Amino acid sequence: MSLDEDARWLEWVTKQFESIAGEDKEIDLEEFKTALKVKESFFAERFFALFDSDGSKTISLDELLEALDLLIHGSETDKLRFLFQVYDVDAAYIFITLQQTIDKDFSWPAGSGSIDPDELRTVLKSCLRESAISLPEEKLDDLTLALFESADKDNSGSITFEELKAELENFPEVMENLTISAANWLKPPGLEQKKGRHTPRYLTPAYWHNNSRKLLFLCAYTCLNLLLFITAMLKNAEGGFWYMVAKGCGQCLNFNCTFVMVLMLRRCLTWLRATWVVRVLPLDQNILLHQMVGYAIVTFSTVHTTAHFMNFVHLSQNSSYSLWEHLFTTRPGIGWVQGSASLTGMVLQIMICLMVVCSSTFVRRSGHFEVFYWSHLSYVWVWALLVVHCANFWKWFVVPGVIFLLEKLVGVAVSHMGGLYIVEVNLLPSKVTHLVIKRPQFFHFKPGDYVYINIPDIAKYEWHPFTISSAPEQPDTLWLHIRSMGQWTNRLYEYFRQPDSQVVSTKRLSASLKDRRHQRRAQTTAKLSENHRFCNVKCFVDGPYGTPTRQIFASEHAVLIGAGIGITPFASILQSIMYHYRMRKQNCPNCSYSWCENIKDSEMKLRKVDFIWINRDQKSFEWFVSLLTKLEMDQADEEPEGRFLEMHMYMTSALSKNDMKAIGLQMALDLLAKKEKRDSITGLRTRTQPGRPEWGKVFQKVAEEKKGKVHVFYCGAPALAKLIKAQCEHFGFNFYKENF
Repeated sequence: MSLDEDARWLEWVTKQFESIAGEDKEIDLEEFKTALKVKESFFAERFFALFDSDGSKTISLDELLEALDLLIHGSETDKLRFLFQVYDVDAAYIFITLQQTIDKDFSWPAGSGSIDPDELRTVLKSCLRESAISLPEEKLDDLTLALFESADKDNSGSITFEELKAELENFPEVMENLTISAANWLKPPGLEQKKGRHTPRYLTPAYWHNNSRKLLFLCAYTCLNLLLFITAMLKNAEGGFWYMVAKGCGQCLNFNCTFVMVLMLRRCLTWLRATWVVRVLPLDQNILLHQMVGYAIVTFSTVHTTAHFMNFVHLSQNSSYSLWEHLFTTRPGIGWVQGSASLTGMVLQIMICLMVVCSSTFVRRSGHFEVFYWSHLSYVWVWALLVVHCANFWKWFVVPGVIFLLEKLVGVAVSHMGGLYIVEVNLLPSKVTHLVIKRPQFFHFKPGDYVYINIPDIAKYEWHPFTISSAPEQPDTLWLHIRSMGQWTNRLYEYFRQPDSQVVSTKRLSASLKDRRHQRRAQTTAKLSENHRFCNVKCFVDGPYGTPTRQIFASEHAVLIGAGIGITPFASILQSIMYHYRMRKQNCPNCSYSWCENIKDSEMKLRKVDFIWINRDQKSFEWFVSLLTKLEMDQADEEPEGRFLEMHMYMTSALSKNDMKAIGLQMALDLLAKKEKRDSITGLRTRTQPGRPEWGKVFQKVAEEKKGKVHVFYCGAPALAKLIKAQCEHFGFNFYKENF
C-alpha cells in the first residue's frame, strides 16, 4: 500500500475522531469503539490502553495519531512489539515517552514481558468471536496448547517477545502483512484502495474471444431486427412517418414475441446441448438472451404505441373520430377482429410492462418470487391478445407455439407418471431443507441438471426450479437442497418443522395397513434427530433440464466454484466425478499402493478438478460436510501426479491473516490442522481459509498446473459471477454460469 493510501487512512481517522470527540477534544473507550468500528470489547480495550499514553483513560487526537504514525512508519520490530503488547493481557500500562526530535524514538511499553497460556486463551477466544467462529471449549484449549507449545521454545511456561517473533517468522505471509500498512491493524470500513485506470474489460481482446458466440449471436439478432424494421417501413411508406415507425416496430414485435418463447423451450434446449449446436450457438446464455429479448419487446411496444398515438393525433384532426375514440373504442374499425386493435394494444402495453417489472431482479431476489411466477403466467393472455391484435402474428407463432404446447403436454405427462413421494427430510442450518424423493425408474438425468417441483400440500399450483444435488449413479433416490429465501421455500421449511404426526401423509389410501404400520415403526426407530425424519408427502417433478455444467466432462481441468447454497449442482457433479474416478482407480495386488489410470474415456476427459466453496458462516458448511468427507476418503492416498480432486473452503466472516485481530487464531488453526490432520471448523482434511479468495492468485496457481484447457463453472450470486468472469477472461479460461 502506498504512502498516499496511508495518508488517506490517517485523514479518515482524523475525521472520525473529530466527529465524535466533544469540546474537550478527547474520546473515551466507548467513543473509541464507535470511531474506529472496533466491535469486540477485548481488542478495543487493548488498543485503547496502548494508545492512552498518559493513562488518563481518554485519548487525544495527538496521542492517537502519534501511535498510528509509528505503526505506519515504524520498523518490523515496533509493529511486532505492538502485537505482543496486545497479547500480553496483564501488562502494566506504563507511560510512553516521546522525544520530540527530528528522528523520533518511540517505543511501546515493556509490560509484564511474557504471555502465559491463560492470556493466550483469552486472546484466542476473542479472536473466535471476532471471526464469528463457534468451537467447543475443548477445541479452544487444543488451539491454545498448539500455539503455545509451538512458540514456547524453551518450555519455560510463558512466551517472550523473542519467542513470539521467532514463531511469527514461521508464517511468512503474516510477517509480510505486518509491514504493509496501519490500515491492516484496525481495518476501518469503507476505505477502498483507489485503482488506476484500466482498459474496460469490454474493450479487451480476451473479452471478445471468450464471448464470441454470444456476441455473434447478438449481432445477427440485431441485424435481423433492423432488416424487419426497415422492410416493414418501406412497405408502408404511403401512411406517413409515424405510421411507418409503428409498422416497423410491429413487425419486430411479431418476431420477438415469438422468439422470447423459443428461448425457453427447455426440453429442446436440453436436447441441443448434447449436439454440435452447443459449439455454435450460446445455448448456455438462453436465460440472459430471454431477458434481453423481453426488454426489446418493452422498447418496441412502447415506441409502437407512441407512434400509433402520434398518428391518431394526426388522423383525428381530419377525421370524424376523436383521439379518445381512436384509442379506446372500436368505432374507427382499426384491426382485423371487429376493429379491436387499439383496445387490445393498450391492454397488451400494460400487461407487458407489468411482466417486465415483476420479472426484475429486485422482485425475484427479495423473497417475492411468487409475484414473478404468477405475473409471468399471463404470457398465455399476451399471446391470445397478440393473435387478435395483429393479423399476421399467428403466422410467426404457429410452429413455435405447437412445439411449446407439446413441451408442456409432455411435461404434464412426465410429472404425473407414477407416484412420487418425499420419503425423507433433513432440516439443515441456515433454513435449508434437504428433500429425499423416491426416484422413478424412468427418470434419467445428468450431473448439474435441475427440475421443477410441485408439492400440493405447500401450494397446489406452484412449480419451482431447484438443482438436483444427488448423483445420477444414485439409483433409488433424488436429492434437493432448498434454501428458504421466499414465501414458498419458507412455507416448505415450516411445514416440515411440524410434529411427525402432522407431516406424515395419511392420504395414500392405496397403501395397505401393513405398509402403514411398517412406516410408523421405521419413523420411530430410524429417526436420527428432531430435524431428520422419514415421511410420505406426495410431490410432482417436471424435468430434468440441462445446464451449462453438462460441459464439465468434456473439460480437462475443471474449476467448480459454489457460493453458499450454489454448491447444489456441484454436489451432484462431484459425486458423479468420484464415481468415474473409482472406476478408473487401480490397486496393486502385492501392496497397498493405488493409482488412477490417466485414461481419457468417452464419458470423462477430466485430469484435475478444483472445487472452491465460499460460505459466509460456519454453519453453512454442515450442509454437505458428510459428502465432502466421503469424497476426501475416496482419494486418501496421494496420486503420483497430485490429487485428482482438490478442495478449497473459504469462510468470509472469518478475519484473514492480514488482520491483527485474527493473526494468533489463524496461526493456531494452522498448527492444530497439521497436528490432527483435520480442520477445526469443518472437520475436513482441507483447511478452511478465512476471508474471500484472491482470485488472481487462485487462477494463477490453476494456470501453472498445466493440466489442460481450464473450464470454470460457477453457481451463486451474480455480483461475484462478474468478478470471476473478468478473471477468467484475463487468464483465457472458459466461464460457465448456472442459470435456470
